[in-house]
Amino acid sequence: MREKVPTKMAAVAQSAPKQEPIDGYDALIVGGGISGMYQLYRLRELGMKVRVFEAGSDLGGTWYWNRYPGARFDSESWSYGFAFSEEVLQEWSWPEHFAAQPDTLRYLEYVADKFDFRRDMTFNATVVQALFDDADSRWTITLANGERYRAPLLITGLGPLSAFTLPNIPDRDSFKGPAFHTARWPHEPVDFAGKRVGIIGTGATAIQTIQTIAPKVGHLTVFQRTPNWASPLHNARITEEEQRRIKASYAEIFERCRNTQTCFIHDTDPRKAMDVTPEEREAFWEKLYSEPGFGIWVGNFKDVLTDPEANKLASDFMARKIRERVKDQDVATKLIPKNHGFGTRRLPLESGYYEVYNQDNVLLVDINDDPIERITPTGVKTRDNAYDFDILIYATGFDGVTGPYDRIDICGSGGRRLKDEWADMPKTLLGVQTVGYPNLFMILGPHTARGNIPRNIEEIVDWVTGMIKYMREHGLTHAEPRPEAAADWAVHVEKASEGLLSSKVASWQTGVNRNVDGRQVLRVLGYNGGVLKYRAKCEAVAAGGYKEFLLK
Repeated sequence: MREKVPTKMAAVAQSAPKQEPIDGYDALIVGGGISGMYQLYRLRELGMKVRVFEAGSDLGGTWYWNRYPGARFDSESWSYGFAFSEEVLQEWSWPEHFAAQPDTLRYLEYVADKFDFRRDMTFNATVVQALFDDADSRWTITLANGERYRAPLLITGLGPLSAFTLPNIPDRDSFKGPAFHTARWPHEPVDFAGKRVGIIGTGATAIQTIQTIAPKVGHLTVFQRTPNWASPLHNARITEEEQRRIKASYAEIFERCRNTQTCFIHDTDPRKAMDVTPEEREAFWEKLYSEPGFGIWVGNFKDVLTDPEANKLASDFMARKIRERVKDQDVATKLIPKNHGFGTRRLPLESGYYEVYNQDNVLLVDINDDPIERITPTGVKTRDNAYDFDILIYATGFDGVTGPYDRIDICGSGGRRLKDEWADMPKTLLGVQTVGYPNLFMILGPHTARGNIPRNIEEIVDWVTGMIKYMREHGLTHAEPRPEAAADWAVHVEKASEGLLSSKVASWQTGVNRNVDGRQVLRVLGYNGGVLKYRAKCEAVAAGGYKEFLLK
């Protein structure tokens, strides 16, 4: 059966009768990934009746949807999993230091089985609308099939990278062969043997896909608009001795993550790039380049991501590495980013990606030189060439952070619409609530600190759960930010981004996506002051009795 990329988001069937909402829940959670799973666990501890709604046919979120070849962690596996259960930590054995998607999904299914999460989850349930009723202070959500549910609290665990985007290329649906977006990969194996494959995009998912399928295909054509810096992953199997050491060290591992700026095990080097000699600097970068994980990105000199001169030196080092690994120097030149410095976009980690371009069956097409004009029934037509394929892959990324919220019609107090109010810039308090949308809590929403995602999720879920517990203990049923507090937070968020080179670079992290209308302007979507400052802000609000929020 020929697979086709889904091109339209689900909508409420106009012909479906408007049923009475199903009531009786204390909270509704949208999203059955890591956020939704952990939030469900914590609210169960409070004795609350909760329902989780997940668009997929099972839980897992990112690790359910992203089944593309080569999908895996770029966090160390043993720093990624849930920390709330010592029993799970001791029972589960990660097979690799950076686990592949099938192992990660298997892990999440294991946790779900252990705690019977699925009994409180509804699958194949795409939420298309959420309405707040001022009269009874309740949220009503509507699913794509017309079903409606109502509860006082609505919690979104949507995932910052869940709203995938397709390219704005004419005749995109005309291709007659199998076509896949990496974020909607089929559950059945795809046979690449001897096939002519075209892939559009060279971001993180594309890099993982390209390096994985290149040895299998008959021919691979890569269409690149913007090259990305990438660094070696250096993955390996976990030995039995390492496994024992990891399981004996979880307390130290999580404490280490808690005390770094990004919740990875790596932390910024306290020196500046110019504090050392050129020889020492080169040796330090060689060391980082040869080590596993994100050390070369978040464990680099402290000014590499803020000082243009230091960043230029780091970029030159990475460019030399690309030239060393790619034989054809014209191809190497195409693979070296020109419009952003090293680390100013999220750094993809790779395993033999650059060597792929040394293969005779791989072609790199720079679409800045030869733009794509349209998709054809047999492949891709550029200005100067026509390419025929058996399989077409779209690795064209996501409408990051706010995109998942835009795809739900969220209406707050007085009928205000979140998509309209966030069109220019999202407005939040601590990234967990927004003015005018009472009792709506966001996990990893805009303006929260992000890095090693499960560590960030657990901290935010714990904080949200603490606030909900406070409300229940004090007989409070209404919570939303005070406008003046939200305005102060907005100023703080803006200031936290000042001086970062990444804040001037177009990427999903700054809200830019050429395939989405209105996504061509830089925005601040995260809290860039680091996890330590973010945690301190959140803890101060809780310790002060949440006075920055209107509670009643």
